[in-house]
Amino acid sequence: MSAVRARRRSLEGRAAVFAALGDETRLSLLGKLSGGQRRSISQLAGGSSLTRQAITKHLRVLEGAGVVQSARVGRESLFELRPEPLKDIRAYLDRVSGQWDQALARLKSFVKR
Repeated sequence: MSAVRARRRSLEGRAAVFAALGDETRLSLLGKLSGGQRRSISQLAGGSSLTRQAITKHLRVLEGAGVVQSARVGRESLFELRPEPLKDIRAYLDRVSGQWDQALARLKSFVKR
């Protein structure tokens, strides 16, 4: 795979994670999964006014972005958080933040002349 293609794939993956995180229901689901335990759809729907079908739809979006994974156990699907994509997003934001800090420092230096 060429470097350009790999970079494009990485950007597409990050965009999918950002899109998946752009919904308050999905953020709430991630919060429920952040304890490290696998949870069923029924457990995740508890305390919510959403139907199990709606919760499932949101979980599939998160799964498509690679942020959660599911495993079939008997008749239930159990979902768990996959932290790797979130760590990648964190590293990306740290890198972009550092670039902005450098740019602002150069601007400050220029203005002070």
